[in-house]
Parts: sequence; C-alpha cells; structure tokens
Amino acid sequence: MSLIMKNLELFNTPSASFELKRLPDIANDTLRAWDAADELLMNTVFNDYADCLDKSDDQAILITNDNFGALTLAFNEYSIDNWSDSFVSHLAANENLELNDIKNTDSIRFMSSEDSPKSAEQSELPYKLVIIKIPKTLSLLEDQLYKLKHCINKDTKIIAAAMTKNIHNSTLALFEKIIGTTTTSKATKKARLIFSENNTDNNDKSPYPTTISDEKIQISLVNHANVFSKEKLDVGTRFLIQNMDQCPSAEHIIDIGCGNGALGIMAKRHQPNAKISFVDESYNSVASAKDSYNNAYPESASDASFHVSNALEQFAEESSAQENKNKAQLVLCNPPFHQVHSIGDHIAWEMFKQSREALETDGEIWIVGNRHLGYHIKLKKVFGNCRTIATNPKFVILAAKKLDKLNRTRK
Repeated sequence: MSLIMKNLELFNTPSASFELKRLPDIANDTLRAWDAADELLMNTVFNDYADCLDKSDDQAILITNDNFGALTLAFNEYSIDNWSDSFVSHLAANENLELNDIKNTDSIRFMSSEDSPKSAEQSELPYKLVIIKIPKTLSLLEDQLYKLKHCINKDTKIIAAAMTKNIHNSTLALFEKIIGTTTTSKATKKARLIFSENNTDNNDKSPYPTTISDEKIQISLVNHANVFSKEKLDVGTRFLIQNMDQCPSAEHIIDIGCGNGALGIMAKRHQPNAKISFVDESYNSVASAKDSYNNAYPESASDASFHVSNALEQFAEESSAQENKNKAQLVLCNPPFHQVHSIGDHIAWEMFKQSREALETDGEIWIVGNRHLGYHIKLKKVFGNCRTIATNPKFVILAAKKLDKLNRTRK
C-alpha cells in the first residue's frame, strides 16, 4: 500500500479506504477525486443491491462515466466494465488502482464510448447491475442509454447519480423515453439517485453521430455525441480559422484538443502538403476528427494521424515508440477551461507545456481563448515570449515561439 499522507481525506467504502488523486495531478489541489454522488451511489449499491454483487460471478457490473476511478476502486473485487468517453478518466482509474496497490485488475475491462457494451443478443449475458454517473453533456447520456438498451433485460438494476444541481427534467425524460419507468431518491448531501426500470419497447438507435455544415468557410463536420459545440462551429474556433492565413508554414501540424478536427482540417486547406496530427482525450472527439478529415480529404488519409492522449503525453510516447520523432513546426489549440463540472486553467497549462516539448526550435503554438483567461501570462512562462495575432471583443489569438535555450534566457 502506498504511503498515505497525514490528514489526507480518504474515500471510504465498506471494504476499504482509498487514497485517490485527480488528473492532471496538480500540486496543492483542493478538489477531491470523488463527490457526494459517488458516495451515495456506492453506499446504496452495497446496502440495497447486495444481491447483484457476487465475487464468484463473471457477470460484470457496468460502471459508466467514473470520472477518476472512485467507483471502480469501490467495486474492484467484482468483475467490472468501465465505460467512458474520457481517456483521462481511464488513466486516472488505472493510476489510482496502482496507487492503492490493487493487483486484481484482470477483472476490470476499460471500454471507450466508441465501444458498445456487451450485447444481450450475443453470447454474453445482459448486465445485472448498471451504475451511471450522469455526464455533463446530455447528448452523451442519450447516446449511452441507446447503446445500453441492447445490453440489459427487464431484471437489470439501473442506478444513476449526480449532484442535484446537475439533474434536470431533461435528464429524467431521457431515462423515461429510452429505458422506462424512472424515479429519484431524496437528496443527500446535495446528491441524488435516479432509478430506471427497463420496461419500454424503444428499439431506436442513437442519433449520433450528426453532421453540420458551415457555408461561410465551406466545411462539413461530423460530431459524435460528446463533441464540444455540436450544433454549430465554435465562435473561438471560427476566429482562429479566419486568421489562419497568417500561420507560419509547417510540414507537421498538431491540432491539440482537436474536438471535431475543424482547426486541423482548415490548416490542411491552407497548407496541403502538411501532415496533421489530431489529439484529444475524448474518444468521441478523436472519432469525430477522423470522420470529418476523411470526408474532407479522402485522398490524403496517409497525411493525418489520430491519437487519444492526455494532452500530448501518450502522443509523444507513441511517436517515440514508432521512432517517428519528427517535431512539429506548428501547434493549434483552442484550450478547454473546464474538466467535468470544475473550471480552471490546469488543462491549458499542461497543453502549453507539452506543446513546447513537441515543437522543434522556432516552431510556434497558436491558440485562441477568451480574453479574460490571461493565457498570454502562461505562454510567456512556458515559452518566454508571446505575441498577439488578433483580437475581437471576446477572443484573442496568441502565438508563442519555441526559442533555443540561449535566446530564451535572453528574453
């Protein structure tokens, strides 16, 4: 067992107490890796649904949207399918399993949102127990419930949870429409449970992915369920695209936090000989970027690569393992400023630091962000320089160059 810091708050379960961390791992982070909804969900299952828990049973529990692995650790003694759109969530669960010296990980299967859970129509049995943390994006929940519908039967116990402020009438309506009769618990520590019975005849398929077209810049984008700004092109992304003709020429361009791939696709239009790497921590986003790119440039599939990664961490490892260490000359980024329901600049900070490592000397990062976020300060700390490319009342486009050590010291 790892050494546990004094006075560190632990995630307590009926079988053990666990030390849990969030990712990215931030010094002096005041946020916990679990919330009251995790606690309520976990305690309810152990107290009221113990008949669904059997260590000798190979029939897995489906755990959906486990943000940092709290629920996976709580039920680690049972067979688990961990289903999520977040690679970082999977990474956090694995790191927390290792942190707590849990060895029986062969019984845990990690599945991306692009995977469908096992099918009740196939040889595998339907799930007896489904545990869901309500995601921030309603469309992701909708997509998951449609896929789940084919993996359960009338006896499956379905329990979902979220903080009360994140459960809306639209949330309950989705359960009612797709799964069946739905009720909620009383609020406990501002958290609430949702119970749904599989008693509808809804055999519809998920409406995702969808496609949007933007006539102004003549681009068509494929959007899987959890992609940011699914209904129309994000205004920050549009602003950067409108100024993309000022970008330096590059043989290799990285679109980090790529979403549906709009920045990388438009960069390819401006620089048709460039190779484009699309990187995101969302499985849905990488799938969207791949579909969008292949639709736009079906003849140039070999000029693009697609990577699920925590910022550029796994992307760099893959490049090194393949001895494909060519540095990029340009990184494009519209950084996220939220993680699940928390707001902060820690993800952008990691993206900037890792982008500098991915760039060759004199390579540049170009970002777009809300003016009030102060990204120029962070870029100066990481790169030693920053310049403003364009501004409007809401957004700013900034660029920073990777200087050699001597020039950076002089700055």
